[in-house]
Amino acid sequence: MSDLLRAPAEIKYAEELDWLESVDDGPKPFSWRLSPKMVRLFILGSERSDGLGREISQKWYGDRSFVERSIVTLASDRGLLLIGDPGTGKSWLAELLSAAISRNSTLVVQGTAGTTEDHIKYSWNVSMVISKGQSRESMIPSPIMTAMETGAIGRFEELTRSTSDVQDALISILSEKYISVPEMDSDNIVFAKPGFSVIATANSRDRGVNDLSSALKRRFNFVRIPVVTNKKSEAEIVRFRTEELLRRHQIELDVPPTLLDVLLQSFADLRASAAAAGSDDEKLESALSSAEQIGVLEDAILHSNFFGERALTARTLASSLVGSLARREPEDLAILNKYLHGVVEPRSKEQGGSWPEFLEGGRDAIATLS
Repeated sequence: MSDLLRAPAEIKYAEELDWLESVDDGPKPFSWRLSPKMVRLFILGSERSDGLGREISQKWYGDRSFVERSIVTLASDRGLLLIGDPGTGKSWLAELLSAAISRNSTLVVQGTAGTTEDHIKYSWNVSMVISKGQSRESMIPSPIMTAMETGAIGRFEELTRSTSDVQDALISILSEKYISVPEMDSDNIVFAKPGFSVIATANSRDRGVNDLSSALKRRFNFVRIPVVTNKKSEAEIVRFRTEELLRRHQIELDVPPTLLDVLLQSFADLRASAAAAGSDDEKLESALSSAEQIGVLEDAILHSNFFGERALTARTLASSLVGSLARREPEDLAILNKYLHGVVEPRSKEQGGSWPEFLEGGRDAIATLS
């Protein structure tokens, strides 16, 4: 695993999954590797009441009802659509579900304007077709077809980014549970094995890009993942990801709790400002999600490690926040400048602590970008 830039969940947590499978005596739907209760436990972590002989780490932070509804959906014959704002952990939850159920989270189709039916059905190895003709051997199955043939979970990222033709092709797969291959005279139908299902994700901000048809919506159960706004939960998410980052980069650097509080409070302030804004021009383009908080902190940690004093400071954190969130110029810079003068400056005078240095770092970053 050490030589992989980013190991999939089934490799990263292989030891945990092996152990859970060895002690799992619960009923398993279809070809599932773990029972529904163990899938939930793998994702949300263990508690004392579970009575396990070891601790299982929490990997996704959110309402347990979202995880339970997702698991129940996948145990039926319906697809699962995880929908929410960018950075709410939809793809991560989809990966964890696939890893726990199938021990394979890599059967993924990425939805874009260039995604075609071939990407969700099959294509052909042209050289083999020329030499041997069209056959199963010369066919290149899509990740979705591979999931069908093995009774596994297939994933479709950014479903609403794909065109209506691709979405229509997915309807037949979800309803009929087979793919026809008209180019072949025999053995020309690929049937789905028990356990096959599809987890799709969609950003709620993509409404109007390629809206889902009513027919496709009926094939999915929707689970809406909200932005995490609870400070305690958000702090746990950021702390969890930060610890992973430090381990991956083998960085020994202290993240003071006071600076984590500054980051969390800053995002809470900016979200409140966005909610009160009268138009999109008065809002940051950023979704201000937990994922973006992690990105800001990651940037600050790496900058401190490589170019700073190997200690995270409020100045570096402020510089990273401005650099990460100022995507439109001059609109986003003006919003951040207003926040610094209207909120951070009074707070730095009243509370002191890390806020004065954070204010100074933010002002310097804005002056550099202006």
